[in-house]
Amino acid sequence: MNPAIVLQYPFTGRWLVQNSPANRVPSHGTNLFASSLAIDFVPVYEHGRTAPVAIGTWLGMEDSACFPGFGTPILAPCVGTVIAADDSMPDHKAHRGLASVSYALTQRQRLAQGWQGLAGNHVMIQANGAIIVLCHLQQGSITVEFGDAVAPGQVLGRCGNSGNSTEPHVHVQGIDRLPVQSAKAVPLLFAGKLPRNGQILQIPGTGV
Repeated sequence: MNPAIVLQYPFTGRWLVQNSPANRVPSHGTNLFASSLAIDFVPVYEHGRTAPVAIGTWLGMEDSACFPGFGTPILAPCVGTVIAADDSMPDHKAHRGLASVSYALTQRQRLAQGWQGLAGNHVMIQANGAIIVLCHLQQGSITVEFGDAVAPGQVLGRCGNSGNSTEPHVHVQGIDRLPVQSAKAVPLLFAGKLPRNGQILQIPGTGV
């Protein structure tokens, strides 16, 4: 296995850890598209919820803009060079409760679109012999382009709900090469550690 790449967290504020490889590998239940060591971070309130809960939460879809994390800045987690950036895809409705079941049934449609259909809007950074990928960004929010040098803490875009995403969050993974279809997963550490599922991070700075 490739050595772990040490990153900074790509955000500030309060975020919930989900789908961490510290709990299981493959972290997302599949090795497809080198996602076996990927990790998700969901912005949350102090009480740990991602958005207020109402009757409609359990029965239908919700506007992503109602989630406090939607539009939160996503930051460069390392020094590197941007080798891909795409924010052309729309953000869709959020799916919690029963709506998440119907959303899961459409997974095959997104899979048929290939990696980009799953990743949504994204930035790729070449760094330390690996490629760091940040996915599900907000449409039209990316502030960098191919060839740009980036530094830790630099704004790349904003948290969105594009691609294979039930609510606004950021998906981070490391890969060893392009294209993604033939890549292998690269392990990641954040501030020298790998956080576990359910952990709520409080990263200094402005945020949710």
